Amino acid sequence: MAPQSVTAGMRTFFVIWSGQLVSTIGSGLTGFALGVWIYQKTGSTALFAIGLLSHAVPNLLVAPFAGALVDRWDRRKAMMFSDTGAGLCTLAIAALLVSGRLDAPLQLDEPWIWLIYLLIALSASFSTFQWPAYSAATSLLVPKEQLGRAGGMVQIGEAASQLLAPAVAGVLLVTIGLQGVLLVDFVTFLFAIFTLLLVRVPSPPVSAAGQAQRGSLLQEAAFGWKYITARAGLFGLLMVFAFSNLLSNFLSPLITPLVLEMSTAKALGYLMSAVGVGMLAGTLVMSAWGGPKRRIHGVLGFLMISGAFMALIGLRPSLVLMGIAGFCAMFFSPIINASSQAIWQSKVEFDIQGRVFAIRRMIAWSTVPIAYLLAGPLADKVFKPLLVEGGPLADTIVGQVIGVGPSRGIGLMFVILGLLNMLVPLIGYLNPRVRNVEDELPDAAAQVTAEPAGEPSAEMVAVPVD
Repeated sequence: MAPQSVTAGMRTFFVIWSGQLVSTIGSGLTGFALGVWIYQKTGSTALFAIGLLSHAVPNLLVAPFAGALVDRWDRRKAMMFSDTGAGLCTLAIAALLVSGRLDAPLQLDEPWIWLIYLLIALSASFSTFQWPAYSAATSLLVPKEQLGRAGGMVQIGEAASQLLAPAVAGVLLVTIGLQGVLLVDFVTFLFAIFTLLLVRVPSPPVSAAGQAQRGSLLQEAAFGWKYITARAGLFGLLMVFAFSNLLSNFLSPLITPLVLEMSTAKALGYLMSAVGVGMLAGTLVMSAWGGPKRRIHGVLGFLMISGAFMALIGLRPSLVLMGIAGFCAMFFSPIINASSQAIWQSKVEFDIQGRVFAIRRMIAWSTVPIAYLLAGPLADKVFKPLLVEGGPLADTIVGQVIGVGPSRGIGLMFVILGLLNMLVPLIGYLNPRVRNVEDELPDAAAQVTAEPAGEPSAEMVAVPVD
């Protein structure tokens, strides 16, 4: 980029980022409030879980096609499509609430609960377009050396949502009800769309890979997987994240019972706040710093450190130790994610990033449901019995170090998972293709074969020209 286009591109990125930041926080409010409402109306853990699946499954099923369409469309319009669709689904749920059709308790055979699930799934399907379009647009607007900072800024919304959404949504549920929360979220979607109307995003330059892989929607949807597997460094990096996600996502369903078996719900709230503050602090540091110059070190090195703190969470029945370890583990998460994002954005050709990024996220997240399914049975059937009074490990050095009691089996599980989470990036580092991915793969900008005709400049405009 020339100096002038760098300035214009960064200005455009800041405008888009501000809209997406507000929208992400609004969506966090809805996600928390709607989950609470479903559980309160149904009184069923199973129906609550169906709500979570309604949001998660479309991300896996729609992602390949969303990525292919993002590469066909203008990235700004793809984001507007995503925000508009998700916003209308939110508004539809609010309209059902206002109509009074959802006042009665909801049961499994009640058609209205399935309509809510359908609207959640539709909203998630629209949202699936957002991340590949946003990521691909950022690659076009932000110079390579600033991609780490941009990645940290993008995660500020996720961190703020995790930290603020439970408390703020809880207050709003009491004061303005779920329909009020949904309307607030709808307004945040309108704000995001408004910011997108103020800017232009340049069309991606054409690459040889993009020219060669034009075909049907199904062929283009499958291309992302073929592209990644053909590049051993990127495929290895993706596998590191998939296995790390598998291990680290055991924490989500287990941290609550771990704390409640040794303390109170109030203590759990303080601990989760510490975790959220850690993630927010990490995003702010990454936004200012930009990460290490050698980004693969930022990914693999900090993954190992994060794994060590994950192990510390379960080492002793100490809330102070758990709070410090949880803060530190989440502090490094934005640095890891933003460093990885910068590698992918700088190495994948601009005109195919939608397809590649959608498949990348689908594979990286595919292990999360596995962790959720295995966490409970492993904790209850395998680890808890090991460290109860008289358990097989109670009188061993393991029992002396970790302790004996109802929560200590889960603590041992955390220690083992943390150590394994240190091993995964170490294995990745020992693979020369992963370790040298930044050197062996050419930059995306070097693979341009032609500029698209009539490419718009990356600048803010009063009225967009479509």
